[in-house]
Amino acid sequence: MRALIQRAREASVTSEGETLGAIGPGLLIFWCAAEGDGEEQVSTLAAKVARLRIFSDESGKMNRSLIDIGGEALVVSQFTLYADTSRGNRPSFTVAAPPAIAVPLYESFCRQLSGELGKPVAAGRFGADMQVHLINDGPVTIWLEV
Repeated sequence: MRALIQRAREASVTSEGETLGAIGPGLLIFWCAAEGDGEEQVSTLAAKVARLRIFSDESGKMNRSLIDIGGEALVVSQFTLYADTSRGNRPSFTVAAPPAIAVPLYESFCRQLSGELGKPVAAGRFGADMQVHLINDGPVTIWLEV
């Protein structure tokens, strides 16, 4: 399971002109499951994202987590995080979990992250053509894999 997280001042995701989710300060999380991933990876990743100390404290050091700052989260499914470009110029996505496996894991990740944060998380629509708006804070972008 992979996540690309970006510290955000604000972020939103739309599809077909409809705003699916929007947040203020917090994290934009691009998420993808691989074949063989399950609830163990979901739980580990949700806890890691919630507790990752990448927000500044009073001294300007990255020492506070999303929980610590009471920040928001926006989760967007993105199967292209498992792009394999090792052969040729056209990426292969065969490592990404198929929708029958990925959708329940995506929904579970959103629920578990919500539980970790003690508040709802915003989310995109799995499999939809989405447009993501982000004002990156820092910029801070971190790749997580469990």
